[in-house]
Amino acid sequence: MTTDAPVETPASHGEPPRHSSPLLARRGAVRAAGPDDGVAWHYGDPTAEQRALSRGGAVVDQSYLGVVTVTGPDRLTWLNSITSQELTALAPRTSTELLVLSPQGHVEHAAGVVDDGVTTWLLTETPIALAAWLNRMKFMLRVEIADVTDDWAAIGEPVDAEGTADEPITWRDPWPTTGVGGTRYGPADDEHPGADRDWRLVLVPRDRLVEEVRAREAAGWPLVGTWASEAARVEAWRPRASHEVDHRTIPHELDWLRTAVHLTKGCYRGQETVARVHNLGRPPRRLVMLHLDGSGHLLPEPGAAVHDVVKTDSSQEPGRVVGQVTTVARHHELGPVALAVVKRSVPSDTELVVDSEAGAVAAGQEQIVPGDGVSVDRPAARGPLTRGLGQHPML
Repeated sequence: MTTDAPVETPASHGEPPRHSSPLLARRGAVRAAGPDDGVAWHYGDPTAEQRALSRGGAVVDQSYLGVVTVTGPDRLTWLNSITSQELTALAPRTSTELLVLSPQGHVEHAAGVVDDGVTTWLLTETPIALAAWLNRMKFMLRVEIADVTDDWAAIGEPVDAEGTADEPITWRDPWPTTGVGGTRYGPADDEHPGADRDWRLVLVPRDRLVEEVRAREAAGWPLVGTWASEAARVEAWRPRASHEVDHRTIPHELDWLRTAVHLTKGCYRGQETVARVHNLGRPPRRLVMLHLDGSGHLLPEPGAAVHDVVKTDSSQEPGRVVGQVTTVARHHELGPVALAVVKRSVPSDTELVVDSEAGAVAAGQEQIVPGDGVSVDRPAARGPLTRGLGQHPML
Protein backbone atom coordinates (compact mmCIF):
# COMPACT_ATOMS: atom_id res chain seq x y z
CA MET A 1 0.00 0.00 0.00
CA THR A 2 1.37 3.39 -0.89
CA THR A 3 1.52 6.11 1.74
CA ASP A 4 -0.04 9.48 1.26
CA ALA A 5 -0.94 12.50 3.32
CA PRO A 6 -3.69 11.71 5.83
CA VAL A 7 -7.21 12.50 4.73
CA GLU A 8 -8.72 15.48 6.50
CA THR A 9 -11.82 14.63 8.48
CA PRO A 10 -14.76 16.70 7.20
CA ALA A 11 -15.14 19.99 9.02
CA SER A 12 -18.18 20.18 11.26
CA HIS A 13 -21.06 21.86 9.43
CA GLY A 14 -23.57 20.86 12.05
CA GLU A 15 -24.12 21.58 15.73
CA PRO A 16 -24.81 19.09 18.52
CA PRO A 17 -28.58 18.68 18.86
CA ARG A 18 -30.01 20.52 21.85
CA HIS A 19 -32.90 18.14 22.44
CA SER A 20 -33.42 14.45 22.94
CA SER A 21 -36.63 13.40 21.22
CA PRO A 22 -39.37 11.92 23.40
CA LEU A 23 -39.94 9.43 20.57
CA LEU A 24 -36.73 7.67 21.65
CA ALA A 25 -38.86 6.18 24.42
CA ARG A 26 -40.65 4.06 21.83
CA ARG A 27 -40.08 0.34 22.11
CA GLY A 28 -37.25 -0.81 19.84
CA ALA A 29 -35.85 2.69 19.28
CA VAL A 30 -32.11 2.78 18.60
CA ARG A 31 -30.55 6.20 19.03
CA ALA A 32 -28.78 7.75 16.06
CA ALA A 33 -25.23 9.04 16.30
CA GLY A 34 -23.36 12.02 14.88
CA PRO A 35 -25.40 14.93 13.49
CA ASP A 36 -28.64 12.94 13.97
CA ASP A 37 -28.03 12.31 17.67
CA GLY A 38 -31.17 12.97 19.66
CA VAL A 39 -33.57 11.09 17.37
CA ALA A 40 -33.99 7.43 16.46
CA TRP A 41 -31.81 5.71 13.88
CA HIS A 42 -34.48 3.04 13.58
CA TYR A 43 -37.23 1.40 15.62
CA GLY A 44 -36.21 -2.23 15.29
CA ASP A 45 -36.85 -3.09 11.63
CA PRO A 46 -34.88 -0.72 9.35
CA THR A 47 -35.64 -2.68 6.18
CA ALA A 48 -39.39 -2.52 6.69
CA GLU A 49 -39.07 1.15 7.64
CA GLN A 50 -37.25 1.93 4.39
CA ARG A 51 -39.89 0.14 2.37
CA ALA A 52 -42.65 2.10 4.08
CA LEU A 53 -40.87 5.37 3.34
CA SER A 54 -40.25 4.42 -0.30
CA ARG A 55 -43.96 3.61 -0.72
CA GLY A 56 -44.79 7.18 0.31
CA GLY A 57 -46.41 6.44 3.64
CA ALA A 58 -44.23 7.10 6.69
CA VAL A 59 -43.24 9.83 9.12
CA VAL A 60 -39.66 10.59 10.21
CA ASP A 61 -38.57 12.40 13.36
CA GLN A 62 -36.27 15.20 12.18
CA SER A 63 -36.33 17.19 15.41
CA TYR A 64 -32.52 17.39 15.54
CA LEU A 65 -32.80 20.21 12.96
CA GLY A 66 -32.53 23.85 13.95
CA VAL A 67 -34.94 26.66 13.06
CA VAL A 68 -34.06 30.33 12.64
CA THR A 69 -36.64 33.01 11.87
CA VAL A 70 -36.18 36.41 10.24
CA THR A 71 -38.92 39.03 10.50
CA GLY A 72 -39.22 42.63 9.41
CA PRO A 73 -40.01 44.43 6.15
CA ASP A 74 -36.43 44.19 4.83
CA ARG A 75 -36.03 40.44 5.47
CA LEU A 76 -36.16 39.08 1.90
CA THR A 77 -34.16 41.81 0.17
CA TRP A 78 -31.56 41.62 2.93
CA LEU A 79 -31.23 37.82 2.80
CA ASN A 80 -31.04 38.08 -0.98
CA SER A 81 -28.06 40.45 -0.70
CA ILE A 82 -25.95 38.22 1.58
CA THR A 83 -26.73 34.67 0.42
CA SER A 84 -26.55 32.62 -2.78
CA GLN A 85 -30.29 32.54 -3.56
CA GLU A 86 -32.66 34.98 -5.28
CA LEU A 87 -35.26 35.82 -2.62
CA THR A 88 -36.61 39.28 -3.44
CA ALA A 89 -39.76 37.93 -5.11
CA LEU A 90 -40.16 34.75 -3.03
CA ALA A 91 -43.88 34.03 -2.83
CA PRO A 92 -45.45 32.94 0.46
CA ARG A 93 -45.31 29.19 1.08
CA THR A 94 -42.85 28.60 -1.76
CA SER A 95 -39.80 26.60 -0.76
CA THR A 96 -36.22 27.13 -1.81
CA GLU A 97 -32.78 26.84 -0.21
CA LEU A 98 -29.77 29.08 0.25
CA LEU A 99 -26.08 28.89 1.06
CA VAL A 100 -23.95 31.27 3.06
CA LEU A 101 -20.51 31.32 1.45
CA SER A 102 -17.15 32.56 2.64
CA PRO A 103 -15.42 35.33 0.66
CA GLN A 104 -13.55 32.51 -1.14
CA GLY A 105 -16.83 30.79 -2.08
CA HIS A 106 -16.65 27.94 0.44
CA VAL A 107 -19.91 26.71 1.99
CA GLU A 108 -20.35 27.94 5.57
CA HIS A 109 -24.09 27.40 6.15
CA ALA A 110 -27.00 25.82 4.28
CA ALA A 111 -30.68 26.36 4.98
CA GLY A 112 -34.06 25.43 3.61
CA VAL A 113 -36.16 28.57 3.14
CA VAL A 114 -39.89 29.25 3.23
CA ASP A 115 -41.68 32.53 3.90
CA ASP A 116 -45.21 32.79 5.25
CA GLY A 117 -45.74 36.44 4.23
CA VAL A 118 -44.58 37.78 7.61
CA THR A 119 -41.67 35.60 8.67
CA THR A 120 -38.88 33.86 6.76
CA TRP A 121 -38.19 30.41 8.23
CA LEU A 122 -34.71 28.90 7.85
CA LEU A 123 -34.25 25.18 8.54
CA THR A 124 -30.60 24.48 9.22
CA GLU A 125 -28.12 22.23 11.01
CA THR A 126 -26.22 25.27 12.34
CA PRO A 127 -28.89 27.43 14.02
CA ILE A 128 -26.64 28.99 16.67
CA ALA A 129 -23.85 29.96 14.28
CA LEU A 130 -26.22 31.02 11.49
CA ALA A 131 -28.29 33.25 13.80
CA ALA A 132 -25.11 34.80 15.19
CA TRP A 133 -23.78 35.52 11.70
CA LEU A 134 -27.07 37.02 10.56
CA ASN A 135 -27.17 39.28 13.60
CA ARG A 136 -23.68 40.56 12.77
CA MET A 137 -24.79 41.35 9.23
CA LYS A 138 -28.07 43.19 9.85
CA PHE A 139 -26.57 46.65 10.50
CA MET A 140 -29.40 49.26 10.43
CA LEU A 141 -31.86 47.21 8.42
CA ARG A 142 -35.39 46.48 9.63
CA VAL A 143 -34.94 42.80 10.44
CA GLU A 144 -35.06 40.68 13.58
CA ILE A 145 -33.37 37.29 13.85
CA ALA A 146 -34.28 34.57 16.35
CA ASP A 147 -33.11 31.01 16.98
CA VAL A 148 -36.43 29.28 17.70
CA THR A 149 -35.13 25.70 17.74
CA ASP A 150 -36.35 25.27 21.32
CA ASP A 151 -39.91 26.01 20.19
CA TRP A 152 -40.23 24.14 16.88
CA ALA A 153 -39.50 20.60 15.71
CA ALA A 154 -39.41 19.20 12.18
CA ILE A 155 -41.26 16.11 10.96
CA GLY A 156 -40.26 14.54 7.64
CA GLU A 157 -42.89 13.28 5.18
CA PRO A 158 -42.57 11.65 1.72
CA VAL A 159 -44.92 14.22 0.19
CA ASP A 160 -44.33 16.34 -2.92
CA ALA A 161 -46.43 19.37 -2.01
CA GLU A 162 -45.94 22.82 -0.59
CA GLY A 163 -47.74 23.68 2.61
CA THR A 164 -51.12 25.36 2.30
CA ALA A 165 -52.54 28.27 4.28
CA ASP A 166 -54.34 25.72 6.47
CA GLU A 167 -51.19 23.72 7.27
CA PRO A 168 -48.24 24.40 9.56
CA ILE A 169 -45.07 25.95 8.12
CA THR A 170 -43.84 23.44 5.56
CA TRP A 171 -40.62 23.26 3.55
CA ARG A 172 -40.75 21.15 0.39
CA ASP A 173 -37.32 19.97 -0.71
CA PRO A 174 -36.66 21.40 -4.21
CA TRP A 175 -33.98 18.80 -5.00
CA PRO A 176 -33.13 17.96 -7.78
CA THR A 177 -35.20 20.38 -9.88
CA THR A 178 -32.91 22.99 -11.41
CA GLY A 179 -34.27 26.34 -10.28
CA VAL A 180 -34.53 29.59 -12.18
CA GLY A 181 -31.02 31.02 -12.31
CA GLY A 182 -29.45 27.69 -11.39
CA THR A 183 -27.56 25.16 -13.45
CA ARG A 184 -26.55 21.53 -13.24
CA TYR A 185 -23.50 19.35 -13.67
CA GLY A 186 -25.33 16.04 -13.34
CA PRO A 187 -28.20 14.49 -15.32
CA ALA A 188 -31.37 16.23 -16.44
CA ASP A 189 -34.00 16.73 -13.76
CA ASP A 190 -36.34 14.01 -15.02
CA GLU A 191 -33.45 11.52 -15.35
CA HIS A 192 -32.00 12.25 -11.94
CA PRO A 193 -32.44 9.53 -9.26
CA GLY A 194 -33.63 12.21 -6.88
CA ALA A 195 -36.67 12.87 -9.06
CA ASP A 196 -38.39 9.92 -7.39
CA ARG A 197 -37.76 11.17 -3.85
CA ASP A 198 -40.66 13.18 -2.47
CA TRP A 199 -39.72 14.96 0.74
CA ARG A 200 -40.91 17.81 2.88
CA LEU A 201 -40.41 19.01 6.45
CA VAL A 202 -43.36 20.16 8.53
CA LEU A 203 -42.71 22.39 11.55
CA VAL A 204 -44.76 21.60 14.65
CA PRO A 205 -44.56 23.03 18.18
CA ARG A 206 -41.84 21.03 19.94
CA ASP A 207 -44.12 20.24 22.86
CA ARG A 208 -46.62 18.69 20.42
CA LEU A 209 -44.15 16.48 18.53
CA VAL A 210 -45.50 13.21 19.96
CA GLU A 211 -49.13 14.18 19.29
CA GLU A 212 -48.37 15.22 15.70
CA VAL A 213 -46.61 11.91 15.02
CA ARG A 214 -49.47 9.94 16.58
CA ALA A 215 -51.95 11.72 14.31
CA ARG A 216 -50.00 10.53 11.27
CA GLU A 217 -49.75 7.01 12.67
CA ALA A 218 -53.51 7.01 13.13
CA ALA A 219 -53.78 7.73 9.40
CA GLY A 220 -51.71 4.62 8.64
CA TRP A 221 -48.18 6.06 8.46
CA PRO A 222 -45.59 4.20 10.56
CA LEU A 223 -42.87 6.08 12.40
CA VAL A 224 -39.45 5.33 10.85
CA GLY A 225 -35.89 6.35 11.70
CA THR A 226 -33.10 8.24 10.01
CA TRP A 227 -31.60 4.98 8.69
CA ALA A 228 -34.48 5.05 6.19
CA SER A 229 -34.40 8.77 5.37
CA GLU A 230 -30.61 8.84 4.99
CA ALA A 231 -30.62 5.81 2.69
CA ALA A 232 -33.20 7.60 0.51
CA ARG A 233 -31.07 10.76 0.54
CA VAL A 234 -27.97 8.89 -0.60
CA GLU A 235 -29.96 7.17 -3.35
CA ALA A 236 -31.11 10.65 -4.49
CA TRP A 237 -27.52 12.07 -4.42
CA ARG A 238 -28.83 14.82 -2.15
CA PRO A 239 -25.99 16.76 -0.41
CA ARG A 240 -26.27 17.57 3.28
CA ALA A 241 -24.10 20.23 4.90
CA SER A 242 -23.20 18.26 8.04
CA HIS A 243 -22.00 15.35 5.87
CA GLU A 244 -20.82 16.38 2.40
CA VAL A 245 -19.35 19.79 3.30
CA ASP A 246 -15.88 20.48 4.67
CA HIS A 247 -13.84 23.67 4.96
CA ARG A 248 -12.92 23.60 1.23
CA THR A 249 -16.29 22.77 -0.31
CA ILE A 250 -17.65 24.93 -3.11
CA PRO A 251 -21.23 24.23 -4.28
CA HIS A 252 -20.19 23.13 -7.79
CA GLU A 253 -18.51 20.02 -6.35
CA LEU A 254 -21.83 18.72 -5.00
CA ASP A 255 -24.01 19.75 -7.98
CA TRP A 256 -25.62 22.22 -5.56
CA LEU A 257 -26.00 24.94 -8.18
CA ARG A 258 -29.22 23.13 -9.11
CA THR A 259 -31.24 24.31 -6.15
CA ALA A 260 -29.22 26.59 -3.87
CA VAL A 261 -27.46 29.13 -6.14
CA HIS A 262 -28.74 31.82 -8.50
CA LEU A 263 -26.04 32.67 -11.03
CA THR A 264 -27.32 36.01 -12.30
CA LYS A 265 -28.89 37.75 -9.31
CA GLY A 266 -25.97 40.06 -8.53
CA CYS A 267 -23.24 40.32 -5.95
CA TYR A 268 -23.08 38.52 -2.61
CA ARG A 269 -20.25 37.12 -0.54
CA GLY A 270 -18.51 34.33 -2.47
CA GLN A 271 -20.23 35.20 -5.77
CA GLU A 272 -16.94 35.84 -7.57
CA THR A 273 -15.75 32.28 -6.99
CA VAL A 274 -19.15 30.84 -7.98
CA ALA A 275 -19.06 32.72 -11.28
CA ARG A 276 -15.37 32.09 -11.96
CA VAL A 277 -15.57 28.33 -11.51
CA HIS A 278 -18.79 28.11 -13.51
CA ASN A 279 -17.57 30.25 -16.40
CA LEU A 280 -13.87 29.46 -16.64
CA GLY A 281 -12.67 26.95 -14.10
CA ARG A 282 -13.52 23.45 -13.03
CA PRO A 283 -14.44 22.34 -9.52
CA PRO A 284 -11.34 20.70 -7.99
CA ARG A 285 -13.37 17.82 -6.52
CA ARG A 286 -16.58 16.01 -7.39
CA LEU A 287 -19.29 14.10 -5.56
CA VAL A 288 -19.73 10.41 -6.41
CA MET A 289 -21.97 7.62 -5.22
CA LEU A 290 -20.16 4.45 -4.21
CA HIS A 291 -21.60 0.95 -4.35
CA LEU A 292 -19.74 -0.86 -1.58
CA ASP A 293 -18.81 -4.51 -1.30
CA GLY A 294 -21.18 -5.76 1.38
CA SER A 295 -19.62 -9.18 1.91
CA GLY A 296 -17.96 -8.02 5.14
CA HIS A 297 -19.77 -7.17 8.36
CA LEU A 298 -18.19 -3.75 8.82
CA LEU A 299 -18.67 -0.77 6.55
CA PRO A 300 -16.55 2.36 6.28
CA GLU A 301 -17.26 5.32 8.50
CA PRO A 302 -17.76 8.89 7.28
CA GLY A 303 -14.35 10.45 6.79
CA ALA A 304 -12.77 7.18 5.64
CA ALA A 305 -10.10 7.51 2.97
CA VAL A 306 -10.93 6.56 -0.61
CA HIS A 307 -8.03 5.10 -2.64
CA ASP A 308 -7.52 4.21 -6.24
CA VAL A 309 -6.32 0.68 -6.92
CA VAL A 310 -2.80 -0.34 -7.85
CA LYS A 311 -2.73 -3.58 -9.86
CA THR A 312 0.24 -5.92 -9.94
CA ASP A 313 0.69 -9.29 -11.62
CA SER A 314 -0.55 -11.11 -8.54
CA SER A 315 -2.75 -8.72 -6.57
CA GLN A 316 -4.57 -5.42 -6.22
CA GLU A 317 -3.58 -2.99 -3.49
CA PRO A 318 -4.93 0.36 -2.29
CA GLY A 319 -3.01 3.15 -3.97
CA ARG A 320 -3.01 6.89 -3.41
CA VAL A 321 -5.69 8.67 -1.42
CA VAL A 322 -8.11 10.32 -3.88
CA GLY A 323 -10.95 11.40 -1.61
CA GLN A 324 -13.06 10.63 1.41
CA VAL A 325 -16.42 9.13 2.29
CA THR A 326 -19.02 11.60 3.51
CA THR A 327 -22.14 9.46 4.11
CA VAL A 328 -22.62 5.69 4.45
CA ALA A 329 -25.99 3.91 4.28
CA ARG A 330 -27.48 0.44 3.96
CA HIS A 331 -30.21 0.67 1.34
CA HIS A 332 -32.95 -1.96 1.31
CA GLU A 333 -32.55 -2.51 -2.46
CA LEU A 334 -29.13 -1.15 -3.43
CA GLY A 335 -27.27 -2.63 -0.48
CA PRO A 336 -24.34 -0.76 1.12
CA VAL A 337 -23.88 2.62 -0.56
CA ALA A 338 -22.06 5.83 0.20
CA LEU A 339 -21.50 9.36 -0.98
CA ALA A 340 -17.90 10.47 -1.31
CA VAL A 341 -15.97 13.49 -2.51
CA VAL A 342 -13.00 12.64 -4.77
CA LYS A 343 -10.50 14.54 -6.86
CA ARG A 344 -11.99 15.69 -10.13
CA SER A 345 -9.06 14.14 -12.01
CA VAL A 346 -10.01 10.61 -10.92
CA PRO A 347 -11.50 8.88 -14.01
CA SER A 348 -15.09 7.77 -13.55
CA ASP A 349 -14.21 4.17 -14.40
CA THR A 350 -11.35 3.91 -11.90
CA GLU A 351 -11.64 1.08 -9.40
CA LEU A 352 -11.68 2.35 -5.84
CA VAL A 353 -11.35 0.96 -2.33
CA VAL A 354 -12.33 2.52 0.98
CA ASP A 355 -10.63 2.12 4.34
CA SER A 356 -12.56 0.40 7.13
CA GLU A 357 -11.74 -1.33 10.43
CA ALA A 358 -12.07 -4.65 8.63
CA GLY A 359 -9.69 -3.64 5.84
CA ALA A 360 -10.13 -2.20 2.37
CA VAL A 361 -13.68 -2.32 0.97
CA ALA A 362 -14.12 -2.40 -2.81
CA ALA A 363 -16.24 0.43 -4.20
CA GLY A 364 -17.75 1.00 -7.63
CA GLN A 365 -18.30 4.61 -8.75
CA GLU A 366 -21.55 6.07 -9.99
CA GLN A 367 -20.88 9.49 -11.49
CA ILE A 368 -22.76 12.47 -10.05
CA VAL A 369 -20.60 15.44 -11.07
CA PRO A 370 -18.75 14.61 -14.31
CA GLY A 371 -15.00 14.57 -14.40
CA ASP A 372 -14.75 17.30 -17.04
CA GLY A 373 -16.21 19.71 -14.48
CA VAL A 374 -18.36 21.48 -17.06
CA SER A 375 -21.98 22.46 -16.40
CA VAL A 376 -24.63 22.12 -19.10
CA ASP A 377 -24.71 25.86 -19.78
CA ARG A 378 -21.10 26.87 -19.28
CA PRO A 379 -20.31 29.71 -21.68
CA ALA A 380 -18.19 28.71 -24.65
CA ALA A 381 -14.59 29.89 -24.52
CA ARG A 382 -13.80 32.69 -26.97
CA GLY A 383 -10.31 31.37 -27.53
CA PRO A 384 -7.65 29.12 -26.05
CA LEU A 385 -7.19 29.64 -22.32
CA THR A 386 -3.89 29.87 -20.53
CA ARG A 387 -3.25 26.74 -18.49
CA GLY A 388 -4.80 27.13 -15.04
CA LEU A 389 -6.94 30.14 -15.92
CA GLY A 390 -10.15 30.14 -13.96
CA GLN A 391 -8.87 28.11 -11.02
CA HIS A 392 -9.48 30.21 -7.93
CA PRO A 393 -6.24 30.54 -5.94
CA MET A 394 -7.95 29.64 -2.67
CA LEU A 395 -9.60 26.40 -3.91
